[in-house]
This record gives sequence, structure tokens and C-alpha cells, in this order.
Amino acid sequence: MKVRAIDPQTLIDFKLLAFDCFGTLVDWESGIYNELHLLLGRLPSSHPLKEDRASLLKRFDEIEASICASKPDLIYSSILSAAYIGLADALNLPAPPKSEAETFGASVGKWPIFPDTIEALKQLKRHYKLAILSNVDKKSFAQVLEGALTGAEFDAVYVAEEIGSYKPDLKNFQYLITHARDELGVQMEQILMTAEGLKSDHVPAMKVGMTSAWISRGKGDKELKEVEGKVAITWRFDTMGEMAAAAEKEFAR
Repeated sequence: MKVRAIDPQTLIDFKLLAFDCFGTLVDWESGIYNELHLLLGRLPSSHPLKEDRASLLKRFDEIEASICASKPDLIYSSILSAAYIGLADALNLPAPPKSEAETFGASVGKWPIFPDTIEALKQLKRHYKLAILSNVDKKSFAQVLEGALTGAEFDAVYVAEEIGSYKPDLKNFQYLITHARDELGVQMEQILMTAEGLKSDHVPAMKVGMTSAWISRGKGDKELKEVEGKVAITWRFDTMGEMAAAAEKEFAR
């Protein structure tokens, strides 16, 4: 659904969809939460985060984002391991064994995708070039591509390991813009940033002047309120399936 009426563009005006992967295509929250079972099992039943999934994930996300910003040279699997140890400390739990943290860091390939992801990507591929712009390392994303994302086809994959920084750093978006132009022949105004992450994707997209579509994945007005005035979202869809259907309808016209 178009939510920014002052933007005259339609979905047929774009040549490239640039996707965030985790949170948009892959169910990041379920993946992380499932892999936190050992830490959760050590929490006493009285702990306020024991049964509060949303607050626990928010705390993890804050810790991970802080590490990404302070140590952009670390590959994502190491970022995850460090965030796992950081979360244990935040929960007042003993430091987990190094092997346990490393296992958590290597779990990306096991995270589930949203049920609509593959079919939506196949539909959208009929009309657009598709690219990934993700806070991940090459090895981890290769595991996802060979596993949960089997059947999806991308024209380009740009990950934090090769860029040298993590979103929301503007360098990641400038890297996308430059490489899409040089490698795919697509100008910035022909790229539609398609993502769930408001702070990680839509805020920096607005700063560099990119048009964006929000795949909300259950998020709503509360989350939008937190970034009020910092995003300029043109389309909002609850799922990738909704976006694919909307694109099919516009191209059919």
C-alpha cells in the first residue's frame, strides 16, 4: 500500500529491489530467539525477561548494534558470538563457554525464512533485478542461500564483510548505489530499498535520498513513532507476499 502520496513514483518505475535479508526475508527474531534457549534455560522463573520475548530480543538487538558500530571489522558470526556473551552479562548470568558462543554465532544458516519469501521473490524477479544489502559475512550468507533461501535468485549480494561497515552506516548504502550503477547499470533513483528495519535501513535510506518500501512484518505505528521525521517510506506492506501482489497488479496495467 502506498503511504506517501506526495511521491509520484509507482512500483513500475524501479529496476532494482535492494533487500535487507534478516528481518525482511529471513525470520531473524525467531532464529535468534530459538538459539537463545540455553541462556533462557539458566534464567530463574522470576526474571522479568524469562517470558518476555519482545523485550529480550530488543535487548539483544541493542547489544548487537553497539558491537557493530564499535567493531565494524568483525565478521558477523563473531558479532553474534560477542552479542551472546554480552546478553548473558546483561542478564546477570555467568559468562557462557566460548564454544557455546561460537555455536550461536554460526547459527545463521539455521534461521527460518518467512513462509512467503521464496514465492514472492520469484514473482518479483519477473519484473526487477534483485540485490541483497545485509549485515552479514560471506560464509553465513552462503549457508542461508544454500539452505533456507534455496530457489531465490539474486543479481547482486553486498554484505558487511566486504563493505567494511554495518548498517546503518551510510557507507553501506553508498556502496550499494555505486555498485548497482557500475555492475548492474541501475541508477539510484531506480533502486527501491525494501526492508523491515526502520533504524537500520529506512533512516539511512532517507539520508542518502533513496526511495523505500517498508515490509513491516508485524511492526506498526509504535515503531514508526520512534523514527518519526527520520524516514520517508513510500510503500508499506505487511509481508513480501503483499508487495509481490501489488507489483503484479501495477505491471499488469
